[in-house]
Amino acid sequence: MTGNDGTEFDFLMGDWHVQHRRLRERLTGSNDWQDFPGHMSAHHVLGGLGNMDDNYLEFPGDPYRAISLRSFDPASGKWAIWWLDGRSPHSLDVPVVGGFENDTGLFFANDIIDGKPVRVRFMWTRMDSENPRWEQSLTSDDGASWETNWIMDFRRSE
Repeated sequence: MTGNDGTEFDFLMGDWHVQHRRLRERLTGSNDWQDFPGHMSAHHVLGGLGNMDDNYLEFPGDPYRAISLRSFDPASGKWAIWWLDGRSPHSLDVPVVGGFENDTGLFFANDIIDGKPVRVRFMWTRMDSENPRWEQSLTSDDGASWETNWIMDFRRSE
């Protein structure tokens, strides 16, 4: 998988079991991870130039639903990805923008977390396998160091 032509997320279409691994606290130097299961179903929208997925996260003590919405801009060759958390139904996250190269998808955004500016990175790997992986990382030092704070490992539903 190389380049951007609007089909890069085809690997994700369908139903998945998701194993989540999430840092309890971000950008504090914490190594306290929380593991929990989830489910996701993804499908095409916008005539194939977009896709979205419905997520059920079995977050301990507070399960919730969320969606990802992705759209491809053929003119720029870039994707934008938004996250909408069902616990805050009127607030879309800042979109991460980027694309795929050499079997890795990288998407970036500037955001504010706890009143501090951060750079957000989404990374997709192992798209050609039965177990793709998504990771979210943050940096508060202009990319000198990145803290991975959320990992999602996918396995096809049977």
